[in-house]
Amino acid sequence: MSNSLAVIHPFPPLFDANSRTLILGSFPSVKSREAMFFYGHPQNRFWKVLAAVFEETLPSTIEDKKRLVLCHHLALWDSIHSCTITGSSDSSVKNVVPNDISGMIQNSRIDRIFCNGALSYKMYMKYLFPTVTIQAVRLPSTSPANAAYSLERLTAAWSIIH
Repeated sequence: MSNSLAVIHPFPPLFDANSRTLILGSFPSVKSREAMFFYGHPQNRFWKVLAAVFEETLPSTIEDKKRLVLCHHLALWDSIHSCTITGSSDSSVKNVVPNDISGMIQNSRIDRIFCNGALSYKMYMKYLFPTVTIQAVRLPSTSPANAAYSLERLTAAWSIIH
């Protein structure tokens, strides 16, 4: 088991002035930090779920992923700016500093927030909801650690974002 590391979120949010729906993760995995983009672990089902919900081709490049997000007026960000974490384990997250999402909200049309998993929702409610005041919806995590959910079950639950 690797030691816990203090890590700062290494890449910016993805949104534009037309974004209406914010999807918040918790903190990028080791693979996502290496790729410098959201949901970079090949076993994470986020991109499969998003493509299925919007009946789009599965994006393969970061540019394709950005296009998929922005053309459906979505935004991607994470609730945590920095933390101490062991590997990619949500259960190891400590010493959280939240992301400030107010700039995203002010510079877009975001009026809906969905949290990808329990930690994202917990962090949003604790640190961000008091100032943002948009009620978030907790969705089941697309992480491979959430083995209880099949791709079909995830897609059904996530269809609410459409």
